[in-house]
Amino acid sequence: MPEREISIREAARISGVSPTTLKRWAEAKVVPVHKGRWTVAAAAQARVVARMRERGHTLDELRRAVRDGRLAFGYVEDLLPDTERAYSRHEVAELSGLEGELIERIMSLLGTPTALEGTLTDRDAEAMKDMAGILEAGFPLVALLQLIRVYAQSIRKIAEAEVRLFHLYVHEPLIRQGVGALEMAEEMEELAGELLPRTLPLMQYVHERYLRFYIEQDVVGHMETELGGARQLGRVTMGFCFVDLTGFTRYTEEEGDEEALDLVERFVETVEATLPAEALIVKTIGDEVMIVSPDPVSLTEWAVGFQGLFQDRPQPRVGIHNGAAVYRDGDYYGGDVNLTHRVVARALGGEVMVTRPVVDAIGGSDYLDFDPIGRVDLKGFGEPIELFVARARDPG
Repeated sequence: MPEREISIREAARISGVSPTTLKRWAEAKVVPVHKGRWTVAAAAQARVVARMRERGHTLDELRRAVRDGRLAFGYVEDLLPDTERAYSRHEVAELSGLEGELIERIMSLLGTPTALEGTLTDRDAEAMKDMAGILEAGFPLVALLQLIRVYAQSIRKIAEAEVRLFHLYVHEPLIRQGVGALEMAEEMEELAGELLPRTLPLMQYVHERYLRFYIEQDVVGHMETELGGARQLGRVTMGFCFVDLTGFTRYTEEEGDEEALDLVERFVETVEATLPAEALIVKTIGDEVMIVSPDPVSLTEWAVGFQGLFQDRPQPRVGIHNGAAVYRDGDYYGGDVNLTHRVVARALGGEVMVTRPVVDAIGGSDYLDFDPIGRVDLKGFGEPIELFVARARDPG
């Protein structure tokens, strides 16, 4: 189906560029305009050209990029059409019933550039109505705001991965094959049009699987906490674990950034592939991985086994503690988390170091032994902490 033709004045509104400049860019062949027919896709590409010009790129550079297919962007307008109507926050507040200040805070949490432009679209207004409905159903505001932040952080990574992988495995191969700009745009539009409708059901499928799993884990955790008589409002009891690579800075200096990055990727992939089902990676910071699990037994058994799996240099070291923390925005905070971080810093390469609460939680084990190293002073803690090195039990 041919694209709907729009006026050059409408193209100027979409692109943020004057009609005179649009005509000049069309003549310079940096915007795909056929026989003077402007389309939404052409206006979208003009918007990208404007950004590139602001960054100092010349029309000759942009013309080569168009010829090579590197500015094949307009197809996105057909797949992800933007709504035209713009609302003020005051108007959306009246439509949704939310206060203007709350809308501003929500848009700030979303964090994308379009969320900070000062105006909102029809999709934004509908989303605010949905959030108002969630609050009316009784979901606490403080929890909703945390959920929005977690959604934004997670889905931003998903969107970035989708775009980067599409570029690496679809766009770049077409460029290397010398596919013409028009043919490339058509191929990319066709492929993206096939893929996009399938990604949302896939995300929903994965979300529902994890949601079911963590609801079950939460029910079990609540029961164990109630039976133990140690329930604290706003805090969760977990096994906390930090894993990092000893001497990673020196390794980077000796081997270079590329080799160090490859090592970290192998390290994190090995952690992800071997963790017990109930354990979860909370975050990775460089060569460090933070893990939580409601079961300190399986977590410690995994850590000891992991040391035998990852034989690359430098060696991993592990610190584990069992305690309570505040859960907020998808992360865990508090003294017990800080303690775990101090414990891993005292471990040597290849060691799994644990605290007394971990040893007590595990009790008698057919698979593990714990070698006491005594009470150790850790930075930030007034009392010495009793530490042990966990190792696999000798079958003999």
